[in-house]
Amino acid sequence: MTLRKAFLAMALGTVGAFAAVMPALALEAVPPVRVVDPADPGEHLPSVGRSLFDQLFAVSRGADVEVDPPFPFEALLSRIDAQLQRDPDSPLPPAKRVLIPLGRSLQRSAAAPEYFAYPRVVVAVDSPSATAATPLLKDRLFIGYQEQSAVLEVISYNEAAGRFEFQLVKDYRAGGKPRVVYANRNICFACHQNGAPIFSRALWDETNANPAVAALLLATRERFYGIPPGRGIDVPYAIDNATERANGLALTQRLWRDGCGGKQPAAQRCRAGLFAAALRYALSGGQSWLPDARFEQMVAAPLRREASRRWPGGLAAGNADIPNRNPLQGLVSWPADSAARVAYSDVQARFDPLLPRPQQPVWHADAAGALQSLVAGLAEFVAAADRRQLVKVLDRSAAVGTRRIAVACRIDASPAASRWVLRCAAPAGTLLAGTLSLRAGRPAGGRLTRLMLPGGTALNDLELAPVGQATATAASLQPRADGQLPRTAGGDAVSVIDIERPAGGEQGEATLLIREEFALVQQALERLLAGPEAASLFGPTPLPREKLFAALFAELGSRPPPPCCQAARRLPAPQLAAPAVVAGQSSASASDPLLRAFQPYCAACHQSAETFPPNFLQGSAAEVTARLRHCAPRLYVRLAMADVAPEQRAKTPMPPESMLPAFASDPASWRGSPLRAGLLAQVEQWLRAETGQAPQLAAMLAGGYEALRPCLPPR
Repeated sequence: MTLRKAFLAMALGTVGAFAAVMPALALEAVPPVRVVDPADPGEHLPSVGRSLFDQLFAVSRGADVEVDPPFPFEALLSRIDAQLQRDPDSPLPPAKRVLIPLGRSLQRSAAAPEYFAYPRVVVAVDSPSATAATPLLKDRLFIGYQEQSAVLEVISYNEAAGRFEFQLVKDYRAGGKPRVVYANRNICFACHQNGAPIFSRALWDETNANPAVAALLLATRERFYGIPPGRGIDVPYAIDNATERANGLALTQRLWRDGCGGKQPAAQRCRAGLFAAALRYALSGGQSWLPDARFEQMVAAPLRREASRRWPGGLAAGNADIPNRNPLQGLVSWPADSAARVAYSDVQARFDPLLPRPQQPVWHADAAGALQSLVAGLAEFVAAADRRQLVKVLDRSAAVGTRRIAVACRIDASPAASRWVLRCAAPAGTLLAGTLSLRAGRPAGGRLTRLMLPGGTALNDLELAPVGQATATAASLQPRADGQLPRTAGGDAVSVIDIERPAGGEQGEATLLIREEFALVQQALERLLAGPEAASLFGPTPLPREKLFAALFAELGSRPPPPCCQAARRLPAPQLAAPAVVAGQSSASASDPLLRAFQPYCAACHQSAETFPPNFLQGSAAEVTARLRHCAPRLYVRLAMADVAPEQRAKTPMPPESMLPAFASDPASWRGSPLRAGLLAQVEQWLRAETGQAPQLAAMLAGGYEALRPCLPPR
């Protein structure tokens, strides 16, 4: 049961009455719909599919299959890197990693006070997969590792469910037996409010990109898990970009699933048109194809109508950015005293990832560039290996028509007659500009600095190689880009450019031969639309990427890529870390009135098997009572913070404000709630009994929040 469902009954009466009398509003007054509701994280265990992490590390052992990530952490990083393409022009590994000794994760206190001896590692995959047999990992696999807690925190994509899964790998240590479980999404969504990874904005001062952080790390060790402390901003910048793209997946999936409508043939045709546009975008290297009349009729117009009906105020995507924070601000030297070190781990309210984050720019169906952004988002589901195979299939095909484009040129010969300088232009928008090198007076290659064609094609810096024998007045040249034929914005290949220059003249002509290869893709998609699998390939479900490409390649007469991760198909049912509690509900076993008071508002995050966040509601009634009393100073601060103006808060209030809708509440209502007042009075009573006086918020925070007694008693 989701959080939203748990409280729907409480709100139905009010909402229904409001809807009955709500007048028609101007478009500007209609609020946008959130793509992902942070108060409704969905089911904790996936009902379909498995996470990429499960697929990548599933291992068969006889009749049994289990997820077995390698240890030590360097071995796990090597295994991931081996699945990815390495950029030959970059010294960076395919999977990017940074060190964060004083961060904001739930496990930030695990290494206290030796933060720089055991920094947390954050890993993000931002590179293409090496082969077609490797799952699409780019922007879909993120890992956090804290050695002292012996836990991996994993965020990885579940393509079948169209969402990120949150997992923990417990007992990840030397001599341990790693156990992979799915995490309580209530806890995760408190910070990951878009159901996806988050990362700080520049200049990423928590990471080892901060020279002061790097220096303190280097004073402890030269390398951590194979990672050097000295690193510029290039790695965190790459991780930041990866998290931004990862957060865009939810919007793309929502538009694919719902933007075209439901199961009707017209809706299926709309999705097929979107998929074709994404393939054009991927094949052309991200050029903006100008849609034709057929696309407008079959895709763009229906999508605008449906989106305007469903989301008149637009769709608000989540925000992956948390504020940049420098934990060493004002530090003169790292203190030797443990308490002084712990003070630096305090996360002030304005930096807390629990804070509700402003929504990203809203997607409106009728806004300029809305369709292009959707197509670009869908192109993120085209793996590099899929693109390579599609190019091979199209290049090999002989059943392709050729289109000729002729354009007049001005061709200037250099004074030394060593090159021709081309500038060819036509009113329709065709432009060629570049130079041809001459050998024995004949064109022998060269470079196009710019090639523009009607329909959105804009290509730069193309190498030209001769095709056949050139003469002093004519040459056939083949353009290449990254070792392949360049492609138009429509996905077709520019195969040959013929140049003619009359002897001694400056006026010439260029003729481009365009292989109309994308027509083959369009025809294959038409056959799929007419076939028996149309409903499953182009239905209102998460984009079935693997199935779509397998069907497409089969239609094109090519063997589909081998299915990935066969062992994962035999994995046992996924397991939750511990039975999860729905926010707002008391456990049937909570006979103790004290337990019943705190459980609805705290149990979703604090009644678990994990000690991060502190599980003070886990255990017998006697154990819970003892833990609540031990946690009283921190409970008081978190509950009392609702009375403090947001700009003056030292810590964020609890429950997190982003989750209050799950309690049919909001910050103002919770602040004035008698329920909160009752909890605060109970905690105040415990503190008064302990100290003999009423608690004073300012006095309690005089030494900093981290100086307060921790929630859990020492073991």
